[in-house]
Amino acid sequence: MFVCPWSPEPAKDLITLPGWAPVGYLNDNRSDHKCEYLLDPIRSPIVKMIFEKVGRDKWSGVRVYHWLKEEVKFKTRSGKDMSIGTLYELLKNPFYCGVFEYPRGSGNWYVGKHEALITRELFEAVRKKITEETSPRKKYQGFAFTKMMTCGECGSGITCLEKEKILRTTGKSVFYRYYVCNRTRDRRCKNPYIREDALIEQLGNIIDEIEIDRLGARQIIDKEIARFNHMQAQVLGVKEWEKPKDIDIKRYAKYLLEAGTVEEKRELLEQLRGRLVLKDRKISLDCENEDAGTVATGL
Repeated sequence: MFVCPWSPEPAKDLITLPGWAPVGYLNDNRSDHKCEYLLDPIRSPIVKMIFEKVGRDKWSGVRVYHWLKEEVKFKTRSGKDMSIGTLYELLKNPFYCGVFEYPRGSGNWYVGKHEALITRELFEAVRKKITEETSPRKKYQGFAFTKMMTCGECGSGITCLEKEKILRTTGKSVFYRYYVCNRTRDRRCKNPYIREDALIEQLGNIIDEIEIDRLGARQIIDKEIARFNHMQAQVLGVKEWEKPKDIDIKRYAKYLLEAGTVEEKRELLEQLRGRLVLKDRKISLDCENEDAGTVATGL
């Protein structure tokens, strides 16, 4: 359960958070209630529903975002759609259960004078759901190429789906990974998926086309040799092994794409100095402000 790290005495320590009222509240402009907040009669019921859908119904933030935009037609006080970033900030804000930290990051917690919109139990359920949804382990799940590409149709990120297939001949299960647009910017995006083996093949073709100096494989090789030498010296008492001068960097980079760890694959792609774009099952490297221009390969 959410526990405020500072436990004020409500009768004595009720105060008001300075500044502009959060979504779902309005600034009270009455002369004898300056700097206080009132529930927004239009938006507060919807904000409460947002917390309930995440905390009780286990909706994802992305699902709530599309619900607000497409079904509710929710608008902020400025008349704009709520961005997905603002939505996540709202879901993480304990102000809605009656407490706040001021200044932010100070460790000083207070009970507010404003009326709490939700219970602390509901806020804790939401906090737990959002933490699970946005944690690095949840985001990557062992998939090497998530968060490394952009959809060429709508500009959303690329996520990975893993599907099981039962082989008729043996009855054994095999798993296939597909990379596809996560549709955060356009829920109706029709950009087709690409299977991981085809993706790796195309990335290998990109590596063949670019200059060796733009590959991160050289740094990974040096790091691996240093780790190996340390092990040799500490465990076997053997002197350091020197790196051969004729290592095929590109061949090693393609080996990493196929057999390297998730961390090695991600580190390699981060060194490409360009934006990987997926469109119509083709991967391109968009090298903004690079002399190399754009390298594109496809099946």
